[in-house]
Amino acid sequence: MSNAISQRRSGRAGVLLLLACFCAAVFLLAVGVGSVAIPARETLAIARARLTGAPVPETIPALHVSILTKLRLPRVLLSLLCGAALSVSGAVMQSVLRNPLASGYTLGVSSGASLGAALVLLLGLRLPLIGAATLPAAGFAFGLATVLLAMALSARFDPGLRSDTIVLTGMVISLLTSAILSLLCSLNRESLERLYFWQLGSFSGATMEECALLLVLLALALPCLLRLCGEMDILTFGDELAGTSGFSPKRTRTALILLATLLTGTAVSACGAIGFVDLVMPHLARRLVGPRHRALLPACALLGGICMMLADLAARTVLSPRELPVGAVTALFGAPFFLLVYFGRRRREEDA
Repeated sequence: MSNAISQRRSGRAGVLLLLACFCAAVFLLAVGVGSVAIPARETLAIARARLTGAPVPETIPALHVSILTKLRLPRVLLSLLCGAALSVSGAVMQSVLRNPLASGYTLGVSSGASLGAALVLLLGLRLPLIGAATLPAAGFAFGLATVLLAMALSARFDPGLRSDTIVLTGMVISLLTSAILSLLCSLNRESLERLYFWQLGSFSGATMEECALLLVLLALALPCLLRLCGEMDILTFGDELAGTSGFSPKRTRTALILLATLLTGTAVSACGAIGFVDLVMPHLARRLVGPRHRALLPACALLGGICMMLADLAARTVLSPRELPVGAVTALFGAPFFLLVYFGRRRREEDA
């Protein structure tokens, strides 16, 4: 028995190591590929020089250094961090609600965060105490308000608070907030193109300040989620078992929803409403490492980062020099997967 458990742990560790290596390879590819190709050895040399403070080798063109440090590196790093945040958030939502279709996108968190961020952009708000963090703070606040509204309405119409009801209510609220956002765009025609493109998702104009903020939030949220892995494992079996395990299901669920909303709201504030990454990646991660959250959450972070970097790479290279919305690229693959999961679940329920 102990040998079998040890083998499974070794297998999960091996999968995580392979994902980490693949993530590093995709990062180098995304940084090097573009309208101006930068060889991998130059990318590594520039990165090494920046990290150590040493001078960049004179054999590397100054144009390559400028493109890499000012444009590509912030963009690719932000896509990696946003993908990781969204994917981890989706895994938490699916576990808390015990619904494979639950995610920040389907619960309306993404659309609510988009509305909050759009209001900050349109009004030029900058709160005195938090300054540059006004945008992610608005994303978190509106995203949290959206998911709390979905939970409250679901409880009113369905006292049993079934997860299907919460997901459907969240999708309705998501449509409503998206309509309000579209109305705001139409009333501000001078910002229409910018808001519309941002709403569909984009990493253009990414800054290292945004990367640093998201990195700090991930560094704070992930350890908290990893400490709650045991509780999440138990919550997937229902509240009755959770209630006999020495912790409060309601309190734990609230904390997990807050952490997931913080990750989604901040990511959406940085890159726009990019959907389906938080829905698809947790399913792929479970196939690779199983349902235990201690391995699932790191796998989700790596897979989400890989997916988002590849989606952004496709968005800026497929029709170069024109750029596609990243959200459109992820939707091309995510929407069919959503239908596959939904109808597969319906078929299993009918067979049972």
